[in-house]
Amino acid sequence: METDKPAIVLPENSVEPTLPQIKRHSRGKLAIAFAVAAVSDVLAMATVIAPPLQIALDVITALILFLILGRRWALLPGLVTEAIPGMGVFPVWVLVVLSIIIYDGIKKPGKT
Repeated sequence: METDKPAIVLPENSVEPTLPQIKRHSRGKLAIAFAVAAVSDVLAMATVIAPPLQIALDVITALILFLILGRRWALLPGLVTEAIPGMGVFPVWVLVVLSIIIYDGIKKPGKT
């Protein structure tokens, strides 16, 4: 059977290239971030009638999540969404943390 592709012969001692390891957060940090987000969303429902308290709670939540998770762009849209009146009834912070957990390891494929 003949093919047009050349065969590549590697020496026995050659090492196959490995993909770079993705640096992910530990489960403990992710659990703490999820707990902070859940507590913040529960408290946000209680402070719907007091917008200044709700804004302060959201800023404090964003800062705590920033300290736990590091610099993540998903925190900024979460903070902006929480600043919209009436959005405090939705679990925005929990959704932000879940999106960071799910999409944190996804990277753009490199050009070959």
